[in-house]
Amino acid sequence: MPNGGFRPTAKMAENARLGLELRERFGRGGTEVGVARARQLAAREALAPADIKSMYSYFARHAVDKNTTRHLWGSTEDPSAGFIAWLLWGGDEGKQWVDEQRATLG
Repeated sequence: MPNGGFRPTAKMAENARLGLELRERFGRGGTEVGVARARQLAAREALAPADIKSMYSYFARHAVDKNTTRHLWGSTEDPSAGFIAWLLWGGDEGKQWVDEQRATLG
């Protein structure tokens, strides 16, 4: 494990903050668990191995959310609930980062 845990990137923090803003604005997307994760990421708190595994599982389960027919994936004007939730977990950069970190855990 890197010194001080697994530190989220600045882009992941930015995505999490955007997700929190969009959730507030549109009243959809994510759960309380996702909101708690977004707050962790936005603060760039060091994550434990269990957090990495949880994030890895989230992304594996929710990649299908990109196939939305209600609202729009990637939009900040009419975002889908799935897109907002995805951002709460760090967005595409979060998925890539978590995939890399998960590989180090064995």
